[in-house]
Amino acid sequence: MSRPVVLGNGHILSGWEDPSVVTGGAVAWEGERILAVGPEVEVLRAHPDALYLDAGGGLIAPGLVNLHHHFYSSLARGLDPGTPMRNFPEILDRLWWRLDRALDPDAVRISALLSALDCVRWGCTTVFDHHASPSCIPGSLDLVAGALDTAGIGGVLCYEVTDRNGDFGAEQGIAENLEFLASRAGDPRIRGVFGLHASFTVSDETLATVAARRPANAGVHVHVAEHPVDVECSMEEFGATPIQRLQRSGLLDERALLAHAIHVNDHDYRLAADAGAVLIHNPESNANNGVGRLDLPRAAGFGCSIGLGTDGMSSSVLRALRSAFLGLRGGSEDPELGFETVPGLLATNTRVAGRFLDEPLLGQLVPGAPADVIAVTSPPPTTIDSTNWFGHLAYGAAEAPVRHTVARGSVVLQDYVPTGLDSEELAAEARSLAPALWRRFHELDWNTPYLGPARAGRKEKTR
Repeated sequence: MSRPVVLGNGHILSGWEDPSVVTGGAVAWEGERILAVGPEVEVLRAHPDALYLDAGGGLIAPGLVNLHHHFYSSLARGLDPGTPMRNFPEILDRLWWRLDRALDPDAVRISALLSALDCVRWGCTTVFDHHASPSCIPGSLDLVAGALDTAGIGGVLCYEVTDRNGDFGAEQGIAENLEFLASRAGDPRIRGVFGLHASFTVSDETLATVAARRPANAGVHVHVAEHPVDVECSMEEFGATPIQRLQRSGLLDERALLAHAIHVNDHDYRLAADAGAVLIHNPESNANNGVGRLDLPRAAGFGCSIGLGTDGMSSSVLRALRSAFLGLRGGSEDPELGFETVPGLLATNTRVAGRFLDEPLLGQLVPGAPADVIAVTSPPPTTIDSTNWFGHLAYGAAEAPVRHTVARGSVVLQDYVPTGLDSEELAAEARSLAPALWRRFHELDWNTPYLGPARAGRKEKTR
């Protein structure tokens, strides 16, 4: 028989959208559901036999959601491509498109485990991962899902469909999405969404196939206008912008997840807003690649729903939130910006995750909600309440370690130590696998900047 657990001695943020704050609060849960939230003395009185976790006077908050990650990038740390990368198309062509082709099942598995472990360390209990491994497509999403299961967290996964690896690669990517969507349709923790790479590497024929074959309400997770090359190639090859192509193919709807959306015109922001699509801001990755940044006030002004991702740079959602806040101010040279738009990114993340996982209370610390809870080691040095909670995140908790992570009632990080994975053993195994991956990487040719799906298909077929 399960026993209630109480996480106490903390300052509770009840959610990410207009949260209430309880100082000296506690959360109780049993199994996968929250039982009670409130002052610690009351919660303990109602559950006197509960196990107790100490938040150390820090913040107790809902588990975090990451709307855009790339687990497969884990083993790129320290990798020297051996060739200049002077712009984003060259970064794709000479680094990421070589790395994903070099992945084998072991590399996919260990990369996913490393990233899932980092999610646990940083309090992320639900992650949307966008996967690619052209040399081992069938079964790759099950490997990623297995890593989430081992770490004890949930997620929404997809395989990136693209024409850059030829017709057969596109067909295999579509099949992998369809199989995973079907196999996880009733799973309460891990689901699927249909993955697409970016408009400039996906033909109209492939878009039409995806639109015709994807299940109802499956949604799409796609890179959109991360760099001007996506817009320029889409216009040249297909006579439409990336968002317009999604609309005319019937893929732009309330379950469309549009990562980046930086180089987007006003008309297309309106299209996305009218469709209910979600833009996903990835501030750290965008800065790293030098591709620009999403203009949050502008996109929000058109009514766009905007969430937050890390795009493989890290698994720290709160640090990405801080980056979004500071990047907005730095880019505009206006120190008053940020409080109107940035706090809502976390609320969008949990709302979207709840939609895909059929959990309307996800991201809320209320009775009956999923027991996804974190304790962040950031004891507030001043009063914290419903009017200033975001300031405590941006200027404090975003850089603080997570002490406990609870995912659907299971304590997956306790006193800073993961309970389901051994970080030293995992790192040692990764180091044993990385040399072979890097060797395969360096054996692959890198190509000139990408010129479109039709050319890519012909090139692949003649190799």
